[in-house]
Amino acid sequence: MSKNNDLNSKVLQYEDFLNSKLKSDLLEVHKQRDLVYKEMAEYLQLKKTIEIIQQQQKENINSHKQFELRTKIDLGCNFYCQALIPDTSFVYVSVGYGYFVQMTLEEAIIFINKKMKILTEKSDRFVKDSAKIKAHIRLVMEGLREIQNLNVEK
Repeated sequence: MSKNNDLNSKVLQYEDFLNSKLKSDLLEVHKQRDLVYKEMAEYLQLKKTIEIIQQQQKENINSHKQFELRTKIDLGCNFYCQALIPDTSFVYVSVGYGYFVQMTLEEAIIFINKKMKILTEKSDRFVKDSAKIKAHIRLVMEGLREIQNLNVEK
């Protein structure tokens, strides 16, 4: 009887560890990875917009016209208003911790490329951490199957 109780106790400990620690860690790593992916998407969108502005500026230099940008701005809660940007030679870029820096378009492209490299490395670390946690989950599940003498196919 005590051997069976010890076995049930071990099974409960492994299941608790699996559910409370490993799965919550995996969920947290996925949330952090998704935040990095979202930030990467925003920087890529900014880079594409800057490249379009640069292209329009080149075309307007050839025609000797000043380039103005008309756009819609999200004021929050999907409430938009039209905006006119008379000077598109500078942009304000979020550099982190709530700070924005005024940069030329060329500086912004250089910054975005460096930031994307850092974010890519960060996302790669999250992917590796996720793989490690998944391996630990699989190991614990195999251990549980072995303890319970289950021969269930995958």
